[in-house]
Amino acid sequence: MNGHSRIKSIDLTATPGHLIRRAHQIAVAIFAEHLAEADITPVQFALLNALLDSPGIDQVSLAKRVAFDPATSGSVIGRLEAKGWIVRQADPADKRRKLLVVTSQGAQAMVEIQAKVAIVQAKILSPLSVEEQQQFVPMLQRLVQGHENP
Repeated sequence: MNGHSRIKSIDLTATPGHLIRRAHQIAVAIFAEHLAEADITPVQFALLNALLDSPGIDQVSLAKRVAFDPATSGSVIGRLEAKGWIVRQADPADKRRKLLVVTSQGAQAMVEIQAKVAIVQAKILSPLSVEEQQQFVPMLQRLVQGHENP
């Protein structure tokens, strides 16, 4: 008999951390399934979507807006730029600083992408009733905000 026989495992199906990780995996898989043709990742979508509301924002500020690592955001922005969906422009006040803008091609791509993202969100929440969805999303927002702004 080893010393581990008295230790019981934790039921991961009842732990928030495990369930959130599984929910994330499911959400990413559904996103990939519906947006494979669009050739966009969830992070690329988040950055591009945020940029629609903040044209001319810098890379670090944009990354913070979507809670993404500013250092890693450079490669994601580079991929969006390579697709022709965004451009970097020199800041008139500081030529060393680059500002990001969605191109007309990027805006056009977002019309179809946003429609598919709406389908993705509905599918993610589909196991819940409409009433449960109306409760779940605000609770999830409070959970995230509570950890971002303790």
